[in-house]
Amino acid sequence: MADMKLWLFILLLSVSSGFAQITYELKENIPYYDTESQKSDAYLKERCKLDVYFPKDTSNVATVVWFHGGGLEGGNKHIPEGLLEQGVAVVTVNYRLHPKVKHPVYIEDAAAAVAWTFNHIKEYGGSPDKIFVTGHSAGGYLASMVGLDKEYLKKFNIDADKIAGLIPLSGHSITHFTIRKEMGIAGTQPVVDKYAPLFHVRKDAPPILLITGNREKEMLGRYEEVAYLYRMFKVVGHEDVELMEMDGYGHNMVYPAIPPLLDFVRARIE
Repeated sequence: MADMKLWLFILLLSVSSGFAQITYELKENIPYYDTESQKSDAYLKERCKLDVYFPKDTSNVATVVWFHGGGLEGGNKHIPEGLLEQGVAVVTVNYRLHPKVKHPVYIEDAAAAVAWTFNHIKEYGGSPDKIFVTGHSAGGYLASMVGLDKEYLKKFNIDADKIAGLIPLSGHSITHFTIRKEMGIAGTQPVVDKYAPLFHVRKDAPPILLITGNREKEMLGRYEEVAYLYRMFKVVGHEDVELMEMDGYGHNMVYPAIPPLLDFVRARIE
């Protein structure tokens, strides 16, 4: 009996030690534009920063790039609670906002942050082959645009198809309403132009998981436009696209969306 107790004690100690070895670190307010760009634009220097949250003493981990919501007019970088201590690195991004800037600056900033991630994530134990881009609402829209319109990342000599997966949470599929406002177009008037993810549907896009709130609780028309994006991906022959509707939740559906987001990531890195 004494030997059995000793064996159990050693087993529990080793398991506890194994868990204790996984610690996380947060590096904050890292500029993602070069020094010259920061010197030439005070608002860029103030706003275009990101945080990196990562498991220490690891390598080749997956990275989730997170863009906050706020209608392209508000919001700040943060890490959704469900992404903490999940074995992935998280890059959370601030970008410039309306009315201080206008389109396509929001998308250009998002692309610059994703490019920074490709170029630097190895320094934090991440793999450039395992970068997933996501965000909620306006952040989901930015994730879609960066991943689907290849021109934005091309400016940084990065192929958007190298993104391991896109996971927009309740993001516009048509042109964002703030961009429509800048064009003098009413928010009730849907537009599909080059600033719409729908405009850039293609068979060879990265794997994509589309998540919205319940269609009866979501922002007007949001589920339907995302469902149409899903359908058009199927029409063009995209082989790895999923649509998920979070029953019981409206537009603020980040919390229940994180587990399927992580499942999507893990399924594509195993």
